[in-house]
Amino acid sequence: MFENTICAISTALQEGAISIVRISGEEAISIVSQIFTKDLRSVPSHTIHYGNIVDENGKPVDEVLVSVFRAPKTYTREDVVEINCHGGIFITRKILSLVLSKGASLAKPGEFTQRAFYHGRIDLSQAEAVQDMIEATNDSAAHMAIKGIKGSVKKLLAPLIEDLLDIIAQIEVNIDYPEYEDIEQLTENDLLPKTKKWLAQIDAILKKAQTGQVLKKGIDTVIVGRPNVGKSSLLNALLEEDKAIVTDIAGTTRDIVEGQIHIGSIQLNLIDTAGIRKASDKIEQIGIEKSQEKLKEAALVLLVLDGSAPLTKEDKELLEKTKDKMRLVIWNKDDLSKGNKEGICICAKDHQIQPLIDALESLYENDLLKEEPVLSNERQIGLLHQAKEDMQRAKEALEAHIEPDLVEIDIQQAHDHLKEILGEVSREDLLDTLFSKFCLGK
Repeated sequence: MFENTICAISTALQEGAISIVRISGEEAISIVSQIFTKDLRSVPSHTIHYGNIVDENGKPVDEVLVSVFRAPKTYTREDVVEINCHGGIFITRKILSLVLSKGASLAKPGEFTQRAFYHGRIDLSQAEAVQDMIEATNDSAAHMAIKGIKGSVKKLLAPLIEDLLDIIAQIEVNIDYPEYEDIEQLTENDLLPKTKKWLAQIDAILKKAQTGQVLKKGIDTVIVGRPNVGKSSLLNALLEEDKAIVTDIAGTTRDIVEGQIHIGSIQLNLIDTAGIRKASDKIEQIGIEKSQEKLKEAALVLLVLDGSAPLTKEDKELLEKTKDKMRLVIWNKDDLSKGNKEGICICAKDHQIQPLIDALESLYENDLLKEEPVLSNERQIGLLHQAKEDMQRAKEALEAHIEPDLVEIDIQQAHDHLKEILGEVSREDLLDTLFSKFCLGK
């Protein structure tokens, strides 16, 4: 399928201890042999060789280790050679230039993984998981990516695809061989329970996928409260830096202040908002309007109350407004509190926020996601939604007493959409776009 041999720098192009130039294709071993002080054409697979890369005049360019991997037991299922050289930018580019001069082509972004996909080593969901692993910013994202690389999505979808194939096959038999009395004739009474059960399974997967997306990208977390309750102090304590201005003057924060933290295996995308109150100051009012918008969009609300004072009208309004949101109610200024408050009590200005850290870790301790596979990105989730819509139409048709052979079209489309998640039914333009988002050398 791929006639040319490709190469690229597979490590970051910057000064470092080591850089790797990767070559893949039928001519990979012979090409590197032409610029290496040892002939690699007869060496065993999965071996490492010490020597020098030399230029066209036989002059040493760098002292290297060369790894040789023979097809098909390689990442691309082609012959692969990796040159481990010193990590200087000039030296790395020089070695790449020498490889190119011997007939290799510069790899396009994602082309190594694309070849792994086309050669059947991985399915499309596994290819996407490779990119997810590279882009992971927290433990949850990395954990989901490694499961995806191991083929968790295929294992998740295989029973659903098999169920659809069974239904399609039975309908086809009824259409093609109606004269055989010993073949079970499918009716809506047979198919409806199967479609409902299938849809329930899809709903469960989509629910987990939504949670997985939140944990993968981080949880949009808004810190709200009336002015001067310590929201900015809390943001600074969580970030462990003075990012937001803190004063005794109410209404200091007039715009959105953002930052990211990692709590256990999750990432919180923190947003400190302007104190919510009635304000005559036009600039502060704009800030309050932004706060209201962020509050609507938030996946988690940290509602900060003044633990040293009674609840105010604004406090009660915020408690009511956020009651249906995922939230934690936090009593700040615990050092000034005259009585024990129920809930999460902290002193943000002194960075005494461990009770809040403990509550956040407990809130998102999701063993279910750690053990069970989830869909990893919008493309996969979108196709699953399409498959659900296909099956929903089939269910509605059956409830309207439409003949099973006419319903088969929708069931077949649901099957195709699931297969498309794995790349087993695919469009070339979609694949080209998908792999073009990968970094060079992967």
